[in-house]
Amino acid sequence: MAFRSITAITTEISEQKALLDTSGSIARQVGAHLDVLCLGLDRTQPGLYYTGTSAVIFQDNLSQARQQAETLEDAAKDTLQGADFNWSATGLTAQSVALNGLVAYRTRFCDLVVLPRPYGDGRTHEDEAILEAALFNGNVPVLVLPDTQPFPDPVETIVIAWNDSAEALRATRAALPFLQAAKNVCIAIIDPPTHGPDRSDPGGALGQMLARHNVRAEVSVLARTMPRVSDILNRYVKDKDAQMVVMGAYGHSRFREAIMGGATRHMLELAKVPVLMAH
Repeated sequence: MAFRSITAITTEISEQKALLDTSGSIARQVGAHLDVLCLGLDRTQPGLYYTGTSAVIFQDNLSQARQQAETLEDAAKDTLQGADFNWSATGLTAQSVALNGLVAYRTRFCDLVVLPRPYGDGRTHEDEAILEAALFNGNVPVLVLPDTQPFPDPVETIVIAWNDSAEALRATRAALPFLQAAKNVCIAIIDPPTHGPDRSDPGGALGQMLARHNVRAEVSVLARTMPRVSDILNRYVKDKDAQMVVMGAYGHSRFREAIMGGATRHMLELAKVPVLMAH
């Protein structure tokens, strides 16, 4: 599958340029249309105000959200003006309670969503909600960018975090345009089960599938030498000098990962390279 429609979602002017530079670079490389969704967020919490004040506060917060959306849209148009690929920028306002449905509706027909990291300094619950809305409700793969590193051009080495799950397979299929363009593809399997269906040839079936798509991949079986899978994976990514990770998202429930942590959350918090994930 080729990327023909890419959506970038921006909510903060401070992170917008880096987001547009990356998503624009990808759109240019693959000949895709870039849609920029500029969200002004109304964070009003109904029921938290005294009787008679709610209408005034709602109107004030809505006006601020509209102004934010317009500012983001104008800045996006200024940044993309004269770009040598097709693009559009749309400013919209959304209340937090309606964010899920709006993001799902605006992303479900695109091939890839590009987002900043949802965790870290300056991030809010809405950043995580946008990511999950695209993954679960929009049913679209998401490329999550690190905070400081520019997007590599080209992406020469990619690590696939493989655990034989449906999520990891869907992420790998979604990443085929990147995998086919890369020079090196590494399949990382951490502590595979001794009684799994591919115990005699871990990653062999995935490697065969990729080979038929003109992707040559090497398989590395890694021992679980650290408590967290994400720590082992990040160390392997560093050792390989990889520039992207491909992995399935939320193999456990979102509630469990939010409370107890999990590979998805830890990777999004710690990874120094872009992470392409799908559910």
